[in-house]
Amino acid sequence: MSMSKSRPAPKASRESRPKPLGRADFEVIAGWVQPGESVLDLGCGDGSLLRMLIDERGARGYGVEIEDANVLKAIENGVNVIQSDLDTGLAIFVDASFDHVVLSRTLQTVRHTQGILLDMLRVGREAVVSFPNFGYWKNRLAVMGGRMPVSEDLPYEWYDTPNMRFFTMLDFEDLCRQMNLVVRDRQVLDEQGQLVTEEHDFLGSLAVYRLARE
Repeated sequence: MSMSKSRPAPKASRESRPKPLGRADFEVIAGWVQPGESVLDLGCGDGSLLRMLIDERGARGYGVEIEDANVLKAIENGVNVIQSDLDTGLAIFVDASFDHVVLSRTLQTVRHTQGILLDMLRVGREAVVSFPNFGYWKNRLAVMGGRMPVSEDLPYEWYDTPNMRFFTMLDFEDLCRQMNLVVRDRQVLDEQGQLVTEEHDFLGSLAVYRLARE
């Protein structure tokens, strides 16, 4: 997509990191979970999403987290959490254990992308994935200016990022086609957490996908 001269230019300052990430994607995910359904939240952090789903949707489920501090916070949040490394897979869970398996803002950090997606859809009826869109216009402009992007949804400098790879929405959708995964729904958010209704790969900072097997 070509860049129009009428598009707003981003501020060039990189003196400080962005403010902490908002979690507008939580609202999108919650809208896809029906009351009483079961959820497995991979890379659950402090358990905030599961806590929200339990309180607002009556959901049941578990979180998976590797960091000690986050595991403790999730327990304090009243969330059932299993300490495990996602790169080792989900072998501890049997097939079709959950209605939804969620991987929120974590796909770009895992080593085996295709493996985790297939495992999610083995363990769950559907997979919900959110990730920062590297095709977002501010990211494109930063790279054109010779710098790696730093933004609300990509908040790390190149030298301390946990992200192993960067990809766009178009890249992800192409992978889904290659893997014969069905995109049941897709919501795209800007940096303020507002829904993007056009030119998604250009204007969207964060993408949220609902996936199933064919």
